[in-house]
Amino acid sequence: MPREEFARTLAIGASPDRAWSTLTDVQRVASWVTAVEEVEELDRLDRYTAVLASRMGPFRLRADLEVRVTELAEGKSIRFFAEGEDRQVASRITIDAHLELGEGPDGTVVAVGGVYEITGRVATMGASTIRNKADKILDEFFEATIRELA
Repeated sequence: MPREEFARTLAIGASPDRAWSTLTDVQRVASWVTAVEEVEELDRLDRYTAVLASRMGPFRLRADLEVRVTELAEGKSIRFFAEGEDRQVASRITIDAHLELGEGPDGTVVAVGGVYEITGRVATMGASTIRNKADKILDEFFEATIRELA
């Protein structure tokens, strides 16, 4: 049952207000990550649904996620919890993550961190395979953040 923590920090040239506005536009941010599909906003900065779709070795994972914002400090930080299941490949995923903005010397510091856990058949792929996929998702997010907010 692979359970991994992750944390990354990035300095960008955008103001904290611009960074917050962009990074809390969930539809926009979801478009940056190829594994995230069908995002629906149920209640802004509170509840969402999404599909996490990705190939993991011989498995084609397609998990329907329920996403809830669990903490919010407007303009500064947001924490969310997502959980979902792919019944076809009998696998579950949970993600507890946060995004924090701070003032940097030339703009804003963006910090993202949290923990994810995958159980079921996809977990048989092993922690390193799953970690590589998670790293790819984080890379996509941060590369797009740089493009949008540099």
